[in-house]
Amino acid sequence: MATVAAAALVLSGCSSDAKKDDNAGISTDTAVNIAWNQPFYSFNGNSITGNATANNVILYLLQSHFNYYDADLNLINDTSFGTMEKVSDDPLQVKYTYADTATWSDGTPAGPADLLLEWAGQSGKFNNVEPEYDEETGDVTNQAALDAGVYFDGATPSVALITDTPVIEGNSITLTYSKPFADWQVSIDNNLPAHIVAKRALGIDDPTEAAAALVDAIDNNKVDDLSKIAKVWSNDFNYVEMPTDPDLYVSSGAYVLSEYKKDQFLTLKANPEYKGDNKATIPTVTVRYNGDPMSQVQALSNGEVDLINPQSTSDVLTAVKALDGIKVETGTEGTYEHIDLQFANGGPFDPATYGGDADKAHKVREAFLKTVPRQEIIDKLIKPLDPEATIRNSFTIVPGAPDYASVSEVSGQAAYDVVDIEGAKALLAEAGVASPTVRVLFDPDNTRRVNQFDLMVASAKEAGINVVAYEVQDGWGSDLSSATSYYDAALFGWQSTSTAVTESDANYRTGATNNFYGYSNAEVDALFDQLQVETVPAKQVEILGQVEKHLVDDAFGLTIFQFPGVTASRESALTGVVPLTIAPGIFYGFWDWSAGSAAASK
Repeated sequence: MATVAAAALVLSGCSSDAKKDDNAGISTDTAVNIAWNQPFYSFNGNSITGNATANNVILYLLQSHFNYYDADLNLINDTSFGTMEKVSDDPLQVKYTYADTATWSDGTPAGPADLLLEWAGQSGKFNNVEPEYDEETGDVTNQAALDAGVYFDGATPSVALITDTPVIEGNSITLTYSKPFADWQVSIDNNLPAHIVAKRALGIDDPTEAAAALVDAIDNNKVDDLSKIAKVWSNDFNYVEMPTDPDLYVSSGAYVLSEYKKDQFLTLKANPEYKGDNKATIPTVTVRYNGDPMSQVQALSNGEVDLINPQSTSDVLTAVKALDGIKVETGTEGTYEHIDLQFANGGPFDPATYGGDADKAHKVREAFLKTVPRQEIIDKLIKPLDPEATIRNSFTIVPGAPDYASVSEVSGQAAYDVVDIEGAKALLAEAGVASPTVRVLFDPDNTRRVNQFDLMVASAKEAGINVVAYEVQDGWGSDLSSATSYYDAALFGWQSTSTAVTESDANYRTGATNNFYGYSNAEVDALFDQLQVETVPAKQVEILGQVEKHLVDDAFGLTIFQFPGVTASRESALTGVVPLTIAPGIFYGFWDWSAGSAAASK
């Protein structure tokens, strides 16, 4: 159920690229309406492009997996979909067996070919080319090579440890790791239907024959076939409105996609082919997109939606508490705000800008970070919601967790707790860089982010740093990974998808899924190599502390605060909502939801 396959943080969906339309997505025959911030844009939530909360909260209802988290964050095996078993420690081998009840919505059984495809997509084993971009236009400059080669848009460090091709026997598939891995239970999971990918890539209509051809291409490294398969896996499942081809939304979960109007709403219907345990209790769910938190509150007040989880402000909290018949829950969420810097985009933080002078680029990065007014942001924007809110000073550990204090102390990030304008000026003077311009990527429709940006602009100006807003092109979430030449810093949130200790690996390892910035430190990579095989909790914490110290020493960026959360629901329309502190948040446990009389009469 939960998207735990990649064991990586996902881009938080606390944003919107949606048009503001107060009537968007209202359906008179929908049992339950839910407001959400950012529109869905990829059915492949495990690709680099699709790895975002906006996608994965929807996929949570559309896809089945071997594992999911319960309300207490215990990892539960969904035996109605299949089982996973560690069959060997040396080497580490894990056997996945699909249940007879594991079925795609087109009636095709789910099976080992599906997991084999996911391994090929995320391991990087078959990639023989990567996209190259024009620094000025951002256009791909090696399209011909990409078309001729193999490029899966995925890079998961844990899956890359599975270097040997997995072995299929009947309805089971066994994966062998090249070395022990602490988080093997959440390393990989089911994702896209292999028979559909093969049908589109290889032109084979029969599901059994298509899946067999895909297995053959992977087992025998058939480059021509793999090139086509990779393109379909990477590209075909990315869309922002209802596809004309129903193959592109074949699902394995409790719901199927039935309608999607660009930037407005997405409707899901109960999947008649679903044979698993966690069945849909509400026949129809519509997710209505609106990035304006107060507009969501208004929609809840008007009865247009039944559940909201907007990015909260003091005005939002006051407004929902004033509504009659609305259940309001507050608390810290599993998302944290942060700012990351670009290391290789030709901007002010890139050594190449200064003829390869890494020390000069480092001083400029450090100078900028000294101006980020983290405490002011918390005092003005977060404390009205959470009076106990403090600066988050760890890249990997949640505040309040047992090891947070020790990791934070080792990292030294607290040195940036207080804005140091004079220190920033001195660093710029030492670097010989006057009035650098920093282009910041953030969601321009997100009120809290706009307010944070304004505070950053004013603070940086005092040090002679010109902070400007990057102009969003294809949606800020898409631009984060595709427009790296055009912004110098990114202000957004990461949301946890699992409790895996290696979850942060994909953010900071060279070339990994969530490392959009060209950041590369061989010692950090080596530390993550150690973390992957370390099973002693105390030593895991020690390694994370060392990783964080490198991030601080390299002036990678800063964490700012843990999200204060507000969930509001109309109890007469919907009950059973139990928000999870990690993804999928408010969508967790939909199989326990009940539609009230108000919802049923819509």
